[in-house]
Amino acid sequence: MFPKRIATQEEFGHVRCAYMIPWLTLPSLSALRAFSVFAETGSVTAAGRRLNVSHAAVSQQIRALEAHFSVPLVDRTPRGLVLTGEGRRLAAALDAGFGEIARAIEELGGQTAGRPLMVTTTPSFAAGWLMPRLADFRTRHPDIDLVIDASSEARRIGPGDADLAIRYGRGEWPGLDAELLVPSPIVVVAAPALIGDRRIESVADVADLPWMQELGTNEATELLERFGIARATAGMTSLPGNLMADAARDGQGVAFTARAFVAADIAAGRLIPLFESGDNDGYFLVTRPGPQRPSVRAFIAWARRQARTRPDEARQNFAPT
Repeated sequence: MFPKRIATQEEFGHVRCAYMIPWLTLPSLSALRAFSVFAETGSVTAAGRRLNVSHAAVSQQIRALEAHFSVPLVDRTPRGLVLTGEGRRLAAALDAGFGEIARAIEELGGQTAGRPLMVTTTPSFAAGWLMPRLADFRTRHPDIDLVIDASSEARRIGPGDADLAIRYGRGEWPGLDAELLVPSPIVVVAAPALIGDRRIESVADVADLPWMQELGTNEATELLERFGIARATAGMTSLPGNLMADAARDGQGVAFTARAFVAADIAAGRLIPLFESGDNDGYFLVTRPGPQRPSVRAFIAWARRQARTRPDEARQNFAPT
């Protein structure tokens, strides 16, 4: 047995919190946990299942928190409970705090060592950019098991969920770190056979053709509305991005997609660029703030190298080409 030793004031100062937590006035941890799970799931029933308690117990914990703070955290509507502004603020703080706690527990306990690396991204990015390059990652990192979650839905990032996401946007995801990986404007394309010899000077000139947009988005619909067009005369089809590219090559409709996925088709003449945006959008690597486990760092470093090897084509303004 080692003799007991009391840390000196100087040593203790290295681990002292910058913010002195008022432990005696904090509500119970069980109530905070119940509220956090409710905010995440949006249902007291689902929260109860997650915590292995009754939905009544979750409701009781929420009421206890409201009594503690003397402010309503949820609005009780005929359709169910909805977070108030104060509730959303508390939920965001708890999500960040519990996430960091779970991350630290996993790392300290070594529970993440053998867990596969989960990457979530859109079907179009997975098919058009990631999969053609993935063999190189497998060659360089045969020790890392991968799970590729290709979904139009934005998956949760954090302990027990996705390790990182590759998402299209402008890097604005509150509470998350975002790094631009593949800059890419949005382009409207169509097969030469579909366009024929028609003269195209505005979006209205192709509004009578069938249009396509990626499942889970409404960008093409919004583009038509921006030009005063209520809908495509021949209809709008929403489908996974990889299927949309194939359909566009076959002349089945006008496609609204990221230029990075159709650059080779444009260069080969299989697709004609009709309009292009000049926005500073692109695909971002999105992660939780804080230290990352080795497999995540390895994937990020590999993705950066891949992005540098094939730069995107120059951008143009959103106008006929």
